[in-house]
Amino acid sequence: MLTATPVREIIERQRQFFATGRTKSVDFRIEQLKKLKQAILDHEAEIIAAVQADLRKPHLEAYLTEIGSVSKIDYALKQIKSWVKPQKVATGIEQFPASARVYSEPLGVVLIISPWNYPFNLAIEPLIGAIAAGNCAIVKPSEVSANTSRVIAKLFGAVFDPGYISVVEGDAEVSQGLLAEKFDHIFFTGGTAIGQRVMEAAAKQLTPVTLELGGKSPCIVDPQINLETAATRVTWGKFLNAGQTCIAPDYLLVDRRIQADFVAEIQKKLHQFFGPSPQESPDFGRIVSDKHFQRLASLLQDAQIVTGGELDPGDRYIAPTLVENVALDAPLMQEEIFGPILPIIPYDRFDEAIAIVNQRPKPLALYLFSNDKEKQARIVRETSSGGVCLNDTIMHVGVAELPFGGVGPSGIGAYHGKASFDTFSHRKSVLKKSFWLDLDLRYPPYAGKLKLVKKFLGQ
Repeated sequence: MLTATPVREIIERQRQFFATGRTKSVDFRIEQLKKLKQAILDHEAEIIAAVQADLRKPHLEAYLTEIGSVSKIDYALKQIKSWVKPQKVATGIEQFPASARVYSEPLGVVLIISPWNYPFNLAIEPLIGAIAAGNCAIVKPSEVSANTSRVIAKLFGAVFDPGYISVVEGDAEVSQGLLAEKFDHIFFTGGTAIGQRVMEAAAKQLTPVTLELGGKSPCIVDPQINLETAATRVTWGKFLNAGQTCIAPDYLLVDRRIQADFVAEIQKKLHQFFGPSPQESPDFGRIVSDKHFQRLASLLQDAQIVTGGELDPGDRYIAPTLVENVALDAPLMQEEIFGPILPIIPYDRFDEAIAIVNQRPKPLALYLFSNDKEKQARIVRETSSGGVCLNDTIMHVGVAELPFGGVGPSGIGAYHGKASFDTFSHRKSVLKKSFWLDLDLRYPPYAGKLKLVKKFLGQ
């Protein structure tokens, strides 16, 4: 475990590296992104094996959700030269003659704290933005996904100068030690409670933060849908990674008229996806730790289970589970589930569904299945969430041009694509004036000038 001294030494080395100005070169950034991409491709099997050891992810899931970060590197490589160009902005007539531009400059040394549920991808994606923006970075992977943490440390150690990019492994005490230091930005992905601690620690250093948190993402199901397709997409989005996804549908709000039919369709899809015994399926993952298993198991006490509910502590297996007749004040509705348990709550009027959503903290994602354009518009207009996905689940996170982030308790700030570059950049305003014209309206003495100034400003 690292003590405070080595951490400070790493930060100081990175500050010295940043001071050389090497990271400000666009060619340098491109070179580092290419090195990162090649390293991921070269170590694909090792990365997937580590993720499977931590979470028993199916190979295809592991490839799509972890190695898939390579596509985000490709996107950054295509866009970076346009991102770094100063942006010319208009100036008012009162500034004439002048020009104004916004320059994106790197922040310096940043800290990235990544979670265990997508342990490789969620360390890499913020790093792509940090590199593209020209920063040095320390990455702290989650100790819960220890196998992936070791692979990240090994891979980065082989690819990057530690004065540029370093990995610090360790437990919560190590994270606390890092947070006690001064960084130019902290990027944290994880739960809301830990996010509060990160923000509290950052405030002592006046360090800006990006917090990618979570919350109970609702999924509203309207009668005007293709029932089978909607059930397919809900089932996939909820039980991907055994439900351990920050934007998984956390609970369903289903129009009472179709509740029985929709539940039956989900049950069919569960059988189609995972067979009669999901525990024996190669396509269904496991809970990451005994602690998280026990937390989820406790949520099922006294629940009305209509599908699943089987538990195997030794295998950290919880069956895909559907729960009905869930009270809005039940334990299942008080915290983000983050597991393969799906509460189903009926509603009678669409207004009622919107009211339930708005009575709760703002979620990271909100899903609506409906072909009714007015209802789609109302969801966008009348609710607040980090993002909205209509007639699908999860997939909005894959659109590089869409900023991804929360609002209120579900997060602060956003990333992905250009948003990642902006998150790790300071947008510096630069105004350039000429000497050839200098009206004396703004200079004392002011007597007799007010009327002329108002006319000049069009007032």
